[in-house]
Amino acid sequence: MKVNRLNIADHLIEYQLSMVGKTIEDAKKDDMWFFNWTITQEQSDEFKAYAIPLLKKVFKCNKSRAEGIFSWFSLEFGLRVKD
Repeated sequence: MKVNRLNIADHLIEYQLSMVGKTIEDAKKDDMWFFNWTITQEQSDEFKAYAIPLLKKVFKCNKSRAEGIFSWFSLEFGLRVKD
């Protein structure tokens, strides 16, 4: 699947969930997924390192703009960081 503006949010959600061994289907079955699932700071840093270059490429923007997009994405859909 080619990542584009229409599916990048789904792709990033699936990527982050896969880091903790979960899927979108698992999230649909668990109403409390946001409270039950967390990632470590190391996983969060790894996810950010993956997401920002991808956002730059898909949205054809600079790093600063991609970091802003990532911040909004992370606030809306990101897993909580808990070590």
